[in-house]
Amino acid sequence: MKKTLPALAACLWCCIAPAQDFNEHFIDKTIRADYIFSGNAEKQDISLDELSALPQWAGRRVRLDELPLAGNGEIEMKDAASGAVIYRTSFSSLFQEWICEKEAKRTKRSFENVFLLPYPKRPATVTVRLKDVYHKETASITHEINPDDILIRQRSSEDIAPHRYLLQNGSDEDCIDIVIMAEGYTKEEMDMFCRDAQTACEALFAHEPFRTLKSRFNVAAVFSESKDSGVSVPRQGQWKSTAVGSHFDTFYSERYLTTRNVKAVHNWLAGIPYEHVIILANTGTYGGGGIYNSYTLTAAHHPMFKPVVVHEFGHSFGGLADEYAYDDAPSPQYPYSIEPWEPNITTLADFSLKWEDMVEADTPIPTPVQTDSTLVYTKVGVYEGAGYTLKGIYRPATECRMKINEAPAFCPVCQQALKKLIYFYTNK
Repeated sequence: MKKTLPALAACLWCCIAPAQDFNEHFIDKTIRADYIFSGNAEKQDISLDELSALPQWAGRRVRLDELPLAGNGEIEMKDAASGAVIYRTSFSSLFQEWICEKEAKRTKRSFENVFLLPYPKRPATVTVRLKDVYHKETASITHEINPDDILIRQRSSEDIAPHRYLLQNGSDEDCIDIVIMAEGYTKEEMDMFCRDAQTACEALFAHEPFRTLKSRFNVAAVFSESKDSGVSVPRQGQWKSTAVGSHFDTFYSERYLTTRNVKAVHNWLAGIPYEHVIILANTGTYGGGGIYNSYTLTAAHHPMFKPVVVHEFGHSFGGLADEYAYDDAPSPQYPYSIEPWEPNITTLADFSLKWEDMVEADTPIPTPVQTDSTLVYTKVGVYEGAGYTLKGIYRPATECRMKINEAPAFCPVCQQALKKLIYFYTNK
């Protein structure tokens, strides 16, 4: 007998949560909170950098005090007078990846981070927490936001970056707002960027569940000009002057394309309603990166552009983990004794939190790899090898968009996780 998660489970789940009134605690503006995460492998710290005000709030207006996912960090806003939690969100950061690197054992570094919060009507306290790979708090900061503070920088929409909607299905209040930014495109190359952004948009909405739930999204292309064409490739001695200063060789990994200039990313977007950021790099060199609730960055002119941009958005939007594996040794990011927070991999430390209800009864664990082409993407099991580790970490399907570029779709577990998030952000 098959134990199946009902088809409408995600919808039913989002309908039973108690309703909240956004207007009771917030006005239709955004607090942009800039922080510096710093430290090394032994000790981390968080500092408040700057608070800014943006002219509208494009984020969710429902289930404000719930976390979409656990993430590697979380933000909690409380009403200062009553102590009631009025908003929560979660995130991951490049800094937290870096502290697992060897370099973090011998030096200290700092990383920019920017988060968007609804603008409170009354004084509020905000707590930011970082967690380690064992899900234990390693650093935190609590500070006040007084909505009348004269030092909250007012970022108007007067100098708004040129942009064009590729998909507009409703107001920023009702839809999930994605922006696609240009990186390494000069003024003369903006027509090419617009075509690339359209290709990325079409690639994303060719995949389920985005295709079926397309009406819940807006997508805008932002024409963020660069002085130089292309992006930096340090291993080749190439350093370019670009809109957000991205480069390959992040953590000395050739294919890892990221930017640490997160404030520059958000400066370009001031005045445009946005929640999720995709950055397209004007390069044919293979690579990219995606960080949960931070950004997707990917090469736009490699033959694998379309599957890679969708894969990386799976990271940044859905908090999905990589399902490929290449090392016998356990990844420092995924200790065997802890159940990963990412919805599509498991160590079996607490499989009941994952896709247990989507596995047919009597399915062996580990599940033998499927060879039947009709089952390879749809047969849900517990397949060994995921999270960069060949043994002891498991994925839901033989192949998936989160495992290989050749996979035509997200596996059923990834689709279910993405659908649940879309409903979380948009159901009233």
